[in-house]
This record gives sequence, C-alpha cells and structure tokens, in this order.
Amino acid sequence: MSLKSFLFEKLSLFFMLTTLITVAISVIGNVFDANARFGYDSLLTPLIYAGCCVVPTLVTYSRRELSVREMMVRMVLEWLLIEAVMLGFAFTSPVIDTSRVSVVLAIAGSVLLIYVLARLFSWLRDYGQARKINQELLRFQQLHE
Repeated sequence: MSLKSFLFEKLSLFFMLTTLITVAISVIGNVFDANARFGYDSLLTPLIYAGCCVVPTLVTYSRRELSVREMMVRMVLEWLLIEAVMLGFAFTSPVIDTSRVSVVLAIAGSVLLIYVLARLFSWLRDYGQARKINQELLRFQQLHE
C-alpha cells in the first residue's frame, strides 16, 4: 500500500472514530454523570481523542505485505497503544472520575468496542470494494472471451 493511500485510509478512520467516540462519550456520560453540563470547548474532545487514537494506528504501516501473524501482532499492539492513550486521557482529566473502577472499565470496554467496530466497518468497506472490482474483472473477462 502506498503511503498516500495509507494516510487517506487514516483520515477516513479519523472521521469514523470521531463519530464512534461521540456516541461512547454520550452513553458513558449519561450512565455515570447524567447531570453534567459542558461548554462549547468540550465539543472538541471527540476530535482530539480521535486524532490521538489515529497516531498509534501507524504501527500497521509497512511497505511490504505483512504475514497474517505480523499483522495480528501489530493490531494487538495498536489496540494496546490506543487503550493506553485513552486511559491516559482519563486519568489526567479532572472531569473524569477514575477513582470509580466502573468508570475505568467502561472507558476501556468502549475503547475495545470502538476498535472492533472501526475494524469491522473498514473490513466491510474493503470487502465491498473488492467485490465490485471482482465483478468488473469478471465482466471484462466475459467481454474478451
């Protein structure tokens, strides 16, 4: 994969993560602190979180084709780095009550869920593109037989 297409894929991931993080913040916030109110600056939080979570995904970049095992190791490393980033934000934030284990578990669980959903959505997009290309190739072969 070229660096340009890899970076374009990461931009797409950024927007997907922004949406999923916004949903997670809303759900967790309503469960643990439904009466909290925030200023307009808090609207930037999902953008900051998504941007910081895209950076660890750079560990999956390679100029050569990775083996399945190499890719799996990189994906686990990627997920662990994203967990570390998000829990780091949580523990340094004066707004998030990390003294409650349930809050920390909810954050860690939502990071895992968002990671799985982002991977699933990316796979579905790639699957659809591959299917379309294969159909076009089949049609091309049938025209030239």
